[in-house]
Amino acid sequence: MTLAYIALGSNLGDAQAQVLGAFAALDALPQTRLLARSPLYLTPPWGVLEQPPFINAVAQIDTALTPHELLDALLKVERAAGRVRDGERWGPRTLDLDVLHMDGVALSDDRLTLPHPRMAERAFVLLPLNDLAPALALPGQGKVADLLAAMDTTGCERLP
Repeated sequence: MTLAYIALGSNLGDAQAQVLGAFAALDALPQTRLLARSPLYLTPPWGVLEQPPFINAVAQIDTALTPHELLDALLKVERAAGRVRDGERWGPRTLDLDVLHMDGVALSDDRLTLPHPRMAERAFVLLPLNDLAPALALPGQGKVADLLAAMDTTGCERLP
């Protein structure tokens, strides 16, 4: 089993329900167990600014799936939630699931890069990840808590 962190986000439809449903879907994946889930955050859009705000969170899982099997399972969960990947980057979506980190895994190919190469640039990832793993050291980037301390979190709100 491998400890992994998954980013969850949504800004279409009932975004909060989409993210909460995705936590349950992660726990139902084969050979996978949901260990912890972060609080939800309301965050401004990133990349394409002319879209609704996002609901973001992070899940900590334990999985026997390989990185690519996990990616394929996450894509299936996204499709079940109505996600259509049309090539647009950073646009609105019903559900977005990203593998952020898998303990002991360094990988870069045409489908997946681990650890996620841009998570240290994104408050919407670091805030919920810090709730679960502030001491997690991201190879070549630093500890989550230190990265978050240097991050502008303006406009990000932890939801009750």
